[in-house]
Amino acid sequence: MDEVDAVVIGSGINGLVAAAELAKAGWAVALVERNQDVGGFIATEERTLPGYLHDTYSSWHPLFVSGGAYASLGELLHRHGLEYRNTDDWVAASVADDGSVTLAHRDPVRTAAEFAHEADKDAYLDCLNRLGQATGPIGGLLGAELRSPALLRHAAGLMRSGGRTGLEGWLRSVTASGRGWAREQFRGDEVDHLYSPWLLHAGLSPDHASGGFMLPLFAATLHGFGLPVVAGGAGRFLNAFRSLFDSLAVQVETGTTVERVIVSGGRAAGVTAGDRVIRARRAVIASVTPTALYGALLPEGSVDSRFREEATRFRYGRAAMQIHVALSEPIGWRDERLSRVPLIHLADGSGSIGIACAEAEAGLLPRRPTVVVGQQYLLDPGRVPEGTAALWLQLQEVPFAPRGDAAGELDTSRGWTPELARGYADRVLDRIAQHAPDLRDKVLALDVITPVQLTAHNPNAVNGDPYGGAGDLDQSYLWRPLPSSGRHATDVSGLWHIGASTHPGAGLGGGSGHMVATALTKPRRFFTRAR
Repeated sequence: MDEVDAVVIGSGINGLVAAAELAKAGWAVALVERNQDVGGFIATEERTLPGYLHDTYSSWHPLFVSGGAYASLGELLHRHGLEYRNTDDWVAASVADDGSVTLAHRDPVRTAAEFAHEADKDAYLDCLNRLGQATGPIGGLLGAELRSPALLRHAAGLMRSGGRTGLEGWLRSVTASGRGWAREQFRGDEVDHLYSPWLLHAGLSPDHASGGFMLPLFAATLHGFGLPVVAGGAGRFLNAFRSLFDSLAVQVETGTTVERVIVSGGRAAGVTAGDRVIRARRAVIASVTPTALYGALLPEGSVDSRFREEATRFRYGRAAMQIHVALSEPIGWRDERLSRVPLIHLADGSGSIGIACAEAEAGLLPRRPTVVVGQQYLLDPGRVPEGTAALWLQLQEVPFAPRGDAAGELDTSRGWTPELARGYADRVLDRIAQHAPDLRDKVLALDVITPVQLTAHNPNAVNGDPYGGAGDLDQSYLWRPLPSSGRHATDVSGLWHIGASTHPGAGLGGGSGHMVATALTKPRRFFTRAR
């Protein structure tokens, strides 16, 4: 039997951050991970050919470098080997089926200069300026417990920055869809074309509420922080954490499945893993889904039945898949500007994305999927052999259990077979080849990761959803993870819930891990009555 101050269950980004920050504060920490290595959806592997380093799952780190976890741990991680590569030039683009391209530059003025309507240029810069004036309270809301006095404090900050009209404007944007917000704010379609695909990275669609709030945040993040990638691959991010853990004496247990949270006297007292017991003197922190926490890890009778009932109704979103491509040399984009852009979306804006999302949610393979094309080698050439290239392709509009093919071409009757995976990958490559005709001639090897394989690797990706649960408004912010439990502190004393299923949601930011570690280590204030 081991005994530590805190047990952290799960080693995704939030588990890593929570363990590191607690250990930094002097806590004895055990980090327990079911897989043979830490990282969750962070890994770098030679998935195609020797010498080609592919970020197997996540890759881009703007949310991490812009957040509180990096402010707390960044200097230490860099001391332990973390390096980033980034760009000050064109950072992202969207390409429509007709070949039209919309580009985002690190400089917002240069981005707006590409817009067709003069009024849209001013509206875009004004929107970013308003967001800049409200950065403090908005960042506070995304980085704090909403069911706490912090909500009123940050709402007051929004009132000070823009008055009642400004506060109501932000509230209204949370209820608006990305499609609706872009139509209201701009005459042309550049902003919709450029940023609507980014909603997929939050598990949303163009017609989900809160898209109107997220679009300007995506824009501001790209301009302010670019798209940093880890030098040598995302796996080196884990190397830095491993080295940091060694220096802080964090007890890392891999290949170990936690089966139960021990609850004694109404308090979380540790965990069981096989025939082992790890006692926790101060906290158990679980980076799991509500389904797992309330349905499997907590003993019967340890929490009110309403939490278990709500957890059974927790909804998961669309599935995702990835394709890794080894190339003999960089592909020849019809628009040569794209040869300098690290991240490209193939989409017509909210129109085509909305259709593909609807098809996927109906159980169909989309006929025109939105394709995320990552060209990380542009920022970090050492990931591929000299003179060659690689593509990191992400599909965020696929069903976990396909019922059919919207194009009527692929056999889905046996689920995600290797044949279906390759057939859908061919559809994706054909979409890219419309804009880079020499693609097929340069493909050396291909690796496909299906939604089923995503779930097998990370059980938090229920039904292939990599974002920890649907991002609908009624399952976000105040109501994430559950309507009756919109906080990280659970109804069991000493048990904390973190991960993508909790506020502030999905993304490689480490926000919930940082919030909980901060809450557990912040100085206590004691007040005494004057005599």
